[in-house]
Amino acid sequence: MTAPRWRLILNGKSAGDDDLREAVGALREAGITLDVRVTWEDGDAERYVAEAIRDGVDTVIAAGGDGTLSEVATTLAHRDGPADALPSLGLVPLGTANDFATAAGIPDEPLPALQLVRDAAPAPVDLLRIDAEDGPHWCANLASGGFGTEVTVETDEGLKKMLGGLAYLITGVAKLGRIEPVAARVRGPEFEWQGDFIALGIGNGRQAGGGQALCPDALIDDGLLDLTIVPELSGEVAATVGTLVKDGKHAALDRVATRARLPWVELEADQSLILNLDGEPVQSRRFRIECVPGRIRMHLPVACPLRLQP
Repeated sequence: MTAPRWRLILNGKSAGDDDLREAVGALREAGITLDVRVTWEDGDAERYVAEAIRDGVDTVIAAGGDGTLSEVATTLAHRDGPADALPSLGLVPLGTANDFATAAGIPDEPLPALQLVRDAAPAPVDLLRIDAEDGPHWCANLASGGFGTEVTVETDEGLKKMLGGLAYLITGVAKLGRIEPVAARVRGPEFEWQGDFIALGIGNGRQAGGGQALCPDALIDDGLLDLTIVPELSGEVAATVGTLVKDGKHAALDRVATRARLPWVELEADQSLILNLDGEPVQSRRFRIECVPGRIRMHLPVACPLRLQP
Protein backbone atom coordinates (compact mmCIF):
# COMPACT_ATOMS: atom_id res chain seq x y z
CA MET A 1 0.00 0.00 0.00
CA THR A 2 1.31 3.46 -0.94
CA ALA A 3 2.03 5.72 2.04
CA PRO A 4 -0.38 8.66 2.41
CA ARG A 5 1.00 11.93 1.04
CA TRP A 6 0.15 15.06 2.98
CA ARG A 7 1.04 18.71 2.51
CA LEU A 8 0.82 20.96 5.59
CA ILE A 9 0.39 24.68 4.82
CA LEU A 10 1.51 26.56 7.92
CA ASN A 11 0.75 30.18 8.74
CA GLY A 12 4.13 31.89 9.08
CA LYS A 13 3.13 33.39 12.44
CA SER A 14 3.21 29.86 13.93
CA ALA A 15 6.39 28.64 12.25
CA GLY A 16 8.17 28.27 15.59
CA ASP A 17 5.54 26.05 17.24
CA ASP A 18 7.49 23.21 18.93
CA ASP A 19 4.40 21.05 19.55
CA LEU A 20 3.58 21.13 15.85
CA ARG A 21 7.15 20.21 14.94
CA GLU A 22 7.01 17.19 17.24
CA ALA A 23 3.60 16.17 15.90
CA VAL A 24 4.83 16.32 12.31
CA GLY A 25 7.77 14.12 13.30
CA ALA A 26 5.46 11.60 14.95
CA LEU A 27 3.27 11.27 11.85
CA ARG A 28 6.33 10.86 9.64
CA GLU A 29 7.56 8.06 11.89
CA ALA A 30 4.14 6.44 11.49
CA GLY A 31 4.72 6.17 7.75
CA ILE A 32 3.01 9.27 6.38
CA THR A 33 4.83 11.38 3.80
CA LEU A 34 4.27 14.84 5.24
CA ASP A 35 5.84 17.96 3.72
CA VAL A 36 5.51 21.45 5.22
CA ARG A 37 5.14 24.77 3.43
CA VAL A 38 5.17 28.08 5.35
CA THR A 39 3.16 31.09 4.16
CA TRP A 40 4.99 34.41 4.13
CA GLU A 41 3.03 36.72 1.83
CA ASP A 42 -0.28 37.00 -0.04
CA GLY A 43 -0.75 34.27 -2.60
CA ASP A 44 1.44 31.67 -0.89
CA ALA A 45 -1.47 29.39 0.00
CA GLU A 46 -2.71 29.51 -3.59
CA ARG A 47 0.71 28.51 -4.90
CA TYR A 48 1.18 25.75 -2.34
CA VAL A 49 -2.23 24.19 -3.04
CA ALA A 50 -1.55 24.29 -6.79
CA GLU A 51 1.80 22.61 -6.12
CA ALA A 52 0.13 19.95 -3.95
CA ILE A 53 -2.38 19.14 -6.67
CA ARG A 54 0.40 18.83 -9.26
CA ASP A 55 2.31 16.55 -6.90
CA GLY A 56 -0.68 14.25 -6.43
CA VAL A 57 -0.97 14.94 -2.69
CA ASP A 58 -3.82 13.14 -0.94
CA THR A 59 -4.52 15.67 1.81
CA VAL A 60 -3.81 19.36 2.33
CA ILE A 61 -3.72 20.51 5.97
CA ALA A 62 -4.28 24.12 6.99
CA ALA A 63 -2.26 24.92 10.13
CA GLY A 64 -3.38 28.26 11.54
CA GLY A 65 -6.57 30.10 12.44
CA ASP A 66 -9.89 30.61 10.69
CA GLY A 67 -8.27 32.86 8.09
CA THR A 68 -5.74 30.19 7.14
CA LEU A 69 -8.49 27.56 6.92
CA SER A 70 -10.58 29.81 4.69
CA GLU A 71 -7.62 30.69 2.46
CA VAL A 72 -6.72 27.05 1.86
CA ALA A 73 -10.37 26.02 1.43
CA THR A 74 -10.84 28.86 -1.05
CA THR A 75 -7.94 27.71 -3.19
CA LEU A 76 -9.47 24.25 -3.35
CA ALA A 77 -12.98 25.58 -4.01
CA HIS A 78 -12.24 27.52 -7.15
CA ARG A 79 -10.36 24.64 -8.81
CA ASP A 80 -12.07 22.85 -11.66
CA GLY A 81 -13.56 19.45 -11.05
CA PRO A 82 -15.62 17.76 -8.33
CA ALA A 83 -14.60 17.69 -4.68
CA ASP A 84 -13.57 14.04 -4.77
CA ALA A 85 -11.02 14.82 -7.50
CA LEU A 86 -9.21 17.29 -5.22
CA PRO A 87 -7.11 16.67 -2.10
CA SER A 88 -9.09 16.39 1.12
CA LEU A 89 -8.67 19.11 3.76
CA GLY A 90 -7.46 18.82 7.34
CA LEU A 91 -7.07 21.47 10.04
CA VAL A 92 -4.58 22.05 12.83
CA PRO A 93 -5.92 25.03 14.82
CA LEU A 94 -3.13 27.46 15.72
CA GLY A 95 -4.94 30.82 15.55
CA THR A 96 -6.17 33.27 18.17
CA ALA A 97 -9.82 32.27 18.30
CA ASN A 98 -10.10 29.09 16.19
CA ASP A 99 -13.85 29.54 15.92
CA PHE A 100 -14.43 26.86 13.29
CA ALA A 101 -12.28 24.27 15.07
CA THR A 102 -13.96 24.98 18.40
CA ALA A 103 -17.48 24.60 16.99
CA ALA A 104 -16.51 21.50 14.99
CA GLY A 105 -14.84 19.73 17.93
CA ILE A 106 -11.41 19.54 16.29
CA PRO A 107 -8.66 19.02 18.92
CA ASP A 108 -6.69 22.14 19.75
CA GLU A 109 -3.37 20.30 20.14
CA PRO A 110 -1.32 19.56 16.99
CA LEU A 111 -0.78 15.82 17.50
CA PRO A 112 -4.44 14.88 18.15
CA ALA A 113 -5.49 17.18 15.29
CA LEU A 114 -3.14 15.39 12.88
CA GLN A 115 -4.22 12.00 14.20
CA LEU A 116 -7.82 13.00 13.45
CA VAL A 117 -6.81 13.68 9.83
CA ARG A 118 -5.23 10.21 9.71
CA ASP A 119 -8.15 8.36 11.31
CA ALA A 120 -11.29 10.16 10.07
CA ALA A 121 -12.55 9.65 6.53
CA PRO A 122 -13.12 12.96 4.71
CA ALA A 123 -16.73 14.16 4.57
CA PRO A 124 -18.40 16.59 2.13
CA VAL A 125 -18.52 20.15 3.47
CA ASP A 126 -20.41 23.16 2.10
CA LEU A 127 -18.76 26.52 1.42
CA LEU A 128 -20.19 30.02 1.02
CA ARG A 129 -19.57 31.81 -2.27
CA ILE A 130 -19.82 35.59 -1.98
CA ASP A 131 -20.20 37.76 -5.08
CA ALA A 132 -19.30 41.39 -4.38
CA GLU A 133 -18.55 44.41 -6.55
CA ASP A 134 -14.87 43.45 -6.73
CA GLY A 135 -15.58 39.85 -7.78
CA PRO A 136 -16.14 36.45 -6.15
CA HIS A 137 -14.93 35.38 -2.70
CA TRP A 138 -15.30 32.20 -0.65
CA CYS A 139 -15.93 31.65 3.04
CA ALA A 140 -15.55 28.43 5.03
CA ASN A 141 -16.93 29.52 8.39
CA LEU A 142 -18.96 32.70 8.73
CA ALA A 143 -19.54 36.05 7.04
CA SER A 144 -20.36 38.79 9.53
CA GLY A 145 -21.26 42.45 9.39
CA GLY A 146 -21.96 45.31 11.77
CA PHE A 147 -20.76 45.22 15.36
CA GLY A 148 -19.07 41.80 15.16
CA THR A 149 -17.15 42.84 12.06
CA GLU A 150 -15.94 46.06 13.66
CA VAL A 151 -14.75 44.17 16.72
CA THR A 152 -12.83 41.62 14.66
CA VAL A 153 -11.25 44.21 12.37
CA GLU A 154 -10.29 46.63 15.16
CA THR A 155 -8.92 44.15 17.72
CA ASP A 156 -5.23 44.85 18.22
CA GLU A 157 -2.82 42.12 17.08
CA GLY A 158 -0.70 42.48 20.21
CA LEU A 159 -3.78 42.16 22.40
CA LYS A 160 -4.79 38.99 20.56
CA LYS A 161 -1.35 37.48 21.16
CA MET A 162 -1.58 38.20 24.90
CA LEU A 163 -5.22 37.39 25.58
CA GLY A 164 -6.42 35.16 22.76
CA GLY A 165 -10.19 35.19 22.23
CA LEU A 166 -10.66 37.38 25.32
CA ALA A 167 -9.21 40.26 23.27
CA TYR A 168 -12.35 40.30 21.11
CA LEU A 169 -14.55 40.58 24.21
CA ILE A 170 -12.53 43.50 25.57
CA THR A 171 -12.68 45.30 22.24
CA GLY A 172 -16.40 44.63 22.01
CA VAL A 173 -17.10 46.06 25.46
CA ALA A 174 -15.09 49.16 24.55
CA LYS A 175 -17.30 49.69 21.49
CA LEU A 176 -20.68 49.17 23.18
CA GLY A 177 -21.22 52.88 23.68
CA ARG A 178 -20.61 53.76 20.01
CA ILE A 179 -22.32 51.11 17.92
CA GLU A 180 -23.43 52.59 14.60
CA PRO A 181 -26.35 50.71 13.02
CA VAL A 182 -26.17 49.80 9.33
CA ALA A 183 -29.14 50.34 7.01
CA ALA A 184 -29.62 47.47 4.56
CA ARG A 185 -32.06 45.39 2.56
CA VAL A 186 -31.84 41.60 2.76
CA ARG A 187 -33.74 39.10 0.64
CA GLY A 188 -33.76 35.40 -0.18
CA PRO A 189 -36.25 32.74 -1.28
CA GLU A 190 -39.56 33.73 0.39
CA PHE A 191 -37.66 36.05 2.74
CA GLU A 192 -37.35 39.85 2.89
CA TRP A 193 -36.05 42.18 5.59
CA GLN A 194 -35.24 45.89 5.57
CA GLY A 195 -34.00 48.13 8.36
CA ASP A 196 -31.05 49.05 10.55
CA PHE A 197 -28.93 46.25 12.02
CA ILE A 198 -26.08 46.23 14.51
CA ALA A 199 -24.91 42.68 13.76
CA LEU A 200 -25.31 40.30 10.86
CA GLY A 201 -24.22 36.68 10.55
CA ILE A 202 -24.34 34.51 7.45
CA GLY A 203 -23.11 31.16 8.58
CA ASN A 204 -21.79 27.98 7.23
CA GLY A 205 -20.22 27.59 10.68
CA ARG A 206 -21.64 28.93 13.93
CA GLN A 207 -19.32 31.46 15.51
CA ALA A 208 -16.72 34.11 14.77
CA GLY A 209 -14.79 36.86 16.54
CA GLY A 210 -13.57 34.69 19.40
CA GLY A 211 -16.83 32.96 20.27
CA GLN A 212 -19.65 35.21 19.01
CA ALA A 213 -22.23 32.55 18.16
CA LEU A 214 -24.15 34.51 15.54
CA CYS A 215 -25.46 31.37 13.81
CA PRO A 216 -25.75 28.87 16.69
CA ASP A 217 -27.68 26.23 14.71
CA ALA A 218 -25.68 26.29 11.46
CA LEU A 219 -24.61 23.04 9.81
CA ILE A 220 -21.79 22.62 7.30
CA ASP A 221 -23.37 19.85 5.22
CA ASP A 222 -27.05 20.77 4.87
CA GLY A 223 -26.78 22.80 1.64
CA LEU A 224 -28.14 25.89 3.39
CA LEU A 225 -26.74 29.03 5.00
CA ASP A 226 -27.96 30.33 8.34
CA LEU A 227 -28.89 34.02 8.44
CA THR A 228 -29.03 36.03 11.66
CA ILE A 229 -29.93 39.73 11.75
CA VAL A 230 -29.71 41.63 15.03
CA PRO A 231 -31.63 44.89 14.53
CA GLU A 232 -30.94 48.19 16.25
CA LEU A 233 -31.98 47.46 19.83
CA SER A 234 -32.58 50.95 21.28
CA GLY A 235 -34.24 50.50 24.66
CA GLU A 236 -33.89 46.72 24.62
CA VAL A 237 -30.12 46.80 25.16
CA ALA A 238 -30.34 46.57 28.94
CA ALA A 239 -32.89 43.75 28.80
CA THR A 240 -30.75 41.89 26.29
CA VAL A 241 -27.66 42.16 28.47
CA GLY A 242 -29.73 40.84 31.37
CA THR A 243 -30.85 37.88 29.28
CA LEU A 244 -27.24 37.17 28.30
CA VAL A 245 -26.27 36.94 31.95
CA LYS A 246 -29.29 34.90 33.00
CA ASP A 247 -29.91 32.52 30.12
CA GLY A 248 -26.82 32.62 27.91
CA LYS A 249 -26.07 34.00 24.45
CA HIS A 250 -28.38 31.64 22.52
CA ALA A 251 -31.47 32.77 24.46
CA ALA A 252 -30.63 36.44 23.98
CA LEU A 253 -30.14 35.92 20.25
CA ASP A 254 -33.53 34.20 19.94
CA ARG A 255 -35.12 37.10 21.76
CA VAL A 256 -33.92 39.94 19.55
CA ALA A 257 -32.78 38.51 16.20
CA THR A 258 -34.43 37.68 12.89
CA ARG A 259 -33.20 34.29 11.73
CA ALA A 260 -33.66 32.19 8.61
CA ARG A 261 -32.14 29.21 6.81
CA LEU A 262 -31.78 29.75 3.06
CA PRO A 263 -29.85 28.48 0.00
CA TRP A 264 -28.84 32.04 -0.89
CA VAL A 265 -29.27 35.61 0.29
CA GLU A 266 -28.72 39.04 -1.26
CA LEU A 267 -27.66 42.07 0.75
CA GLU A 268 -27.89 45.68 -0.47
CA ALA A 269 -27.11 49.04 1.11
CA ASP A 270 -27.11 52.64 -0.12
CA GLN A 271 -23.56 53.05 1.17
CA SER A 272 -20.71 50.54 1.12
CA LEU A 273 -20.66 48.14 4.04
CA ILE A 274 -18.06 45.63 5.18
CA LEU A 275 -18.53 41.89 5.48
CA ASN A 276 -15.84 40.00 7.35
CA LEU A 277 -15.22 36.69 5.58
CA ASP A 278 -13.29 34.55 8.07
CA GLY A 279 -11.05 37.51 8.88
CA GLU A 280 -10.95 39.03 5.39
CA PRO A 281 -12.88 42.34 5.22
CA VAL A 282 -14.66 42.88 1.89
CA GLN A 283 -16.39 46.17 1.10
CA SER A 284 -19.32 46.50 -1.30
CA ARG A 285 -22.82 47.96 -1.62
CA ARG A 286 -24.21 44.67 -2.92
CA PHE A 287 -23.48 41.09 -1.93
CA ARG A 288 -24.93 37.79 -3.06
CA ILE A 289 -24.06 34.90 -0.76
CA GLU A 290 -24.77 31.36 -1.93
CA CYS A 291 -24.25 28.05 -0.16
CA VAL A 292 -22.36 25.65 -2.45
CA PRO A 293 -23.10 22.11 -1.20
CA GLY A 294 -20.26 19.64 -0.71
CA ARG A 295 -17.65 21.81 -2.40
CA ILE A 296 -14.72 20.30 -0.47
CA ARG A 297 -14.04 17.17 1.61
CA MET A 298 -12.80 17.65 5.15
CA HIS A 299 -11.55 15.43 7.97
CA LEU A 300 -13.87 15.99 10.95
CA PRO A 301 -14.71 14.17 14.20
CA VAL A 302 -17.36 11.46 13.83
CA ALA A 303 -19.54 13.28 16.35
CA CYS A 304 -18.86 16.75 14.88
CA PRO A 305 -21.69 19.05 16.09
CA LEU A 306 -21.68 20.93 12.78
CA ARG A 307 -22.61 17.89 10.68
CA LEU A 308 -26.14 16.98 9.71
CA GLN A 309 -25.12 13.39 8.92
CA PRO A 310 -22.43 11.97 11.25
